[in-house]
Amino acid sequence: MRAGQSSSAPEQNESPQEQAYSPQDEVFSESDSAIGDDGGPNDDKQNEHLDIGHHMLTLLLDGKLFLAPISQNPHKVMDVGTGTGIWAIDFADAYPSAMVIGTDLSPIQPNFVPPNVNFELDDAQLDWTYGENSFDFVHIRCLMGAINDWAKLYSEVYRCTKPGGYVESFETDIQFTSDDGSVEPGHIMHDWSTRIIDAGETMRRTFKIPKMSKRLIEAAGFVDVVETTYKVPVGGWMEDKKWKEMGRWNLLYLSKGQEGMALYILMNVLNVGYAVLITSFANMESLPYY
Repeated sequence: MRAGQSSSAPEQNESPQEQAYSPQDEVFSESDSAIGDDGGPNDDKQNEHLDIGHHMLTLLLDGKLFLAPISQNPHKVMDVGTGTGIWAIDFADAYPSAMVIGTDLSPIQPNFVPPNVNFELDDAQLDWTYGENSFDFVHIRCLMGAINDWAKLYSEVYRCTKPGGYVESFETDIQFTSDDGSVEPGHIMHDWSTRIIDAGETMRRTFKIPKMSKRLIEAAGFVDVVETTYKVPVGGWMEDKKWKEMGRWNLLYLSKGQEGMALYILMNVLNVGYAVLITSFANMESLPYY
């Protein structure tokens, strides 16, 4: 009997923007091949952004790479949408018994990795080539806005997960909110994230998956699904040491990566002008928590 672990990640309060780049400064992942594309930046700035996100989420989990109660000696593990491969590499170092496979649309992973890591160029949205009951643990993280059919993805994960194995899906709710109600419709951060979410619906690549993942994972066949929600600050304004550090890393993560997503989605999907984006970036940078 398979079991599932679902973690829907942080509800954010506010977000600044560090700097904006002209369209030619970003390289985007677009392809007409069977491999497909995720419609996002694919360059050194984005890779740095992904690694910052890995550090931030590891800090969120108090140094752990995951929450699922897997065995101490897993044999085969999949990291879907591995990005720079940093999670897969860290997992392989921590679990030398496991053969870790990281898949992604872009071959941006390093060449020198632990011997129990293998990176494959693959589109997780296509039918998986792996046999049934192949993996002890399947890890999915931060693919919101990149997947057309989450139900199909989770169904393929279920088919390829061994009985008694786990899936952990960790996705971020990009809708900014605040405890005091100040980030509401009309606030630049609320409206900014709402437009990106709306663009995701237009592309049929939803950003709303944190609110859907538990239901879809259960529908795929997984049982004993546990959902854990974290609310993460933006900026170092909290007094608690952990959450102050988390807020600073979250601010850096958003500052380093959000303009890449915005340039592609808002300009190409919603036809927002570049000058409007530059003005929005400047307005966000003027917010006090920046």
